[in-house]
Amino acid sequence: MDPLSGINLAPRRDEDIALDMMKFIASTTGYGKAASSGAGFQSGTAKGAEEYATHLLELFGRCLSAVRKK
Repeated sequence: MDPLSGINLAPRRDEDIALDMMKFIASTTGYGKAASSGAGFQSGTAKGAEEYATHLLELFGRCLSAVRKK
């Protein structure tokens, strides 16, 4: 069996690389998440979700511009 048979050697799009970078940064640093209020209580408001989405979109844009500067 060829060890490289399942590997796609085609170049990846900048958007895909930026998305992977964004996911890594967001998951390892908690980027954009609000601090929890403690003791099992969370303020899961729609405003908090919108702000989190806005932070993630901003991070994706920053990652994409960094990838394109290469």
